Amino acid sequence: MMNPFDDIYFMKRALQEAELAFEKNEVPIGAVIVMNNQIIARAHNLTETLNDVTAHAEMQAFTAAADFLGGKYLKNCTLYVTLEPCQMCAGASYWTQIGKIVYGASEEKRGFVALQTTLHPKTKVIGGVLEEECATILKRFFIEKRNLN
Repeated sequence: MMNPFDDIYFMKRALQEAELAFEKNEVPIGAVIVMNNQIIARAHNLTETLNDVTAHAEMQAFTAAADFLGGKYLKNCTLYVTLEPCQMCAGASYWTQIGKIVYGASEEKRGFVALQTTLHPKTKVIGGVLEEECATILKRFFIEKRNLN
């Protein structure tokens, strides 16, 4: 029997969060954290809303997941995020000991892969899930931003 709760299913939930960020005039990046096929945290960028450069979708999701679980370690969890995590978020993921990271679009300039940021040794990584859809919302956001200025 096929599992309907696969990487594509959860990345679509992260894309819904990215749409919420877009509507708030935030850079449209969304994240969900999943444990046992259940979403335990949902988040999107809030850097403009909170006037906080650290309020990335991943950071917000880590905090919400830790609160849900009552502990800081996310060993049995998967982070789904629409854009490859930056160095800061990858560093935070190291400390959470998250089990798996699944991202959509690559971030060639500021992503953890390009900057060779170290993840926790047990963290598995899958990139490129719904990559086109994840990249499209970002492109749309920045095109609209340029056209307004």
